[in-house]
Amino acid sequence: MESTFDPYAAKALLDWQIELGATEAIGDVPVNRYEVPDTPPAAASAAARLRAAQANTAPVVAPPAAADPLADARAAAGAATTLEALREALAGYAHCDLKRGARNLVFAEGDRAARVMIIGDAPDRDEDLQGRPFVGRAGQLLDKMLEAIGMSRTAPDPGQAVYITNVLPWRPPQNRDPKPEEIAMMLPFVQRHVDLVDPEIIVLMGNISCQAGLGRQSATRLRGQWTESYGRTTLPMVHPSHLLRTPQAKREAWADLLELQARLRGGA
Repeated sequence: MESTFDPYAAKALLDWQIELGATEAIGDVPVNRYEVPDTPPAAASAAARLRAAQANTAPVVAPPAAADPLADARAAAGAATTLEALREALAGYAHCDLKRGARNLVFAEGDRAARVMIIGDAPDRDEDLQGRPFVGRAGQLLDKMLEAIGMSRTAPDPGQAVYITNVLPWRPPQNRDPKPEEIAMMLPFVQRHVDLVDPEIIVLMGNISCQAGLGRQSATRLRGQWTESYGRTTLPMVHPSHLLRTPQAKREAWADLLELQARLRGGA
């Protein structure tokens, strides 16, 4: 009697077996379910527990310690023995995100033997483009202010020269104020900068510069009052950009310049 294969019927039978709980297909080799295993279940469990215990006693590798931006800044600044080395240390410092959006590192300008060191806030657009501190309109005004008391960033005589830098060497986005943590990580570099230049007088020019050097931000309140920062005699002044926005403040700035001139001449 000839029989025909019905695939639909075979599919129905397979579905029926799956519904009954059949989960294993017939293998090529028969399984003897009465055969005694080589390793008793208890022994197998003991071996498994032993392997687990050995795995738990394996040495644990501690994750790498998180970087400390301030500690790294102190180490990098402290290792710099020259101004050139300090500039390279700043360029290689990886923790300040401001450098990613800046065009240039703005380090310093002027006579490193000058008696006066001016510390500004942070580079603006013009400074970032040129890689020089205090350029553009604010820089031009500063040059005129210094010229009025016989000083210049290009003077050949250290007694008439100034050395100029900023708290931050990179321009913040959209000229925003630097964040406290950005100022903090730059302080070791600023202190080392001061130590290497060794000026007689520091002029803190602007709110951020006063915040970094004195822990107080309002240059308009601090201006004209002799104090000390970074271990040096210090005169706070308002930033030239403030004078451009507030021309009436120029009279007070002129008084501060005269104070600086008198101190340099030994009259104060």
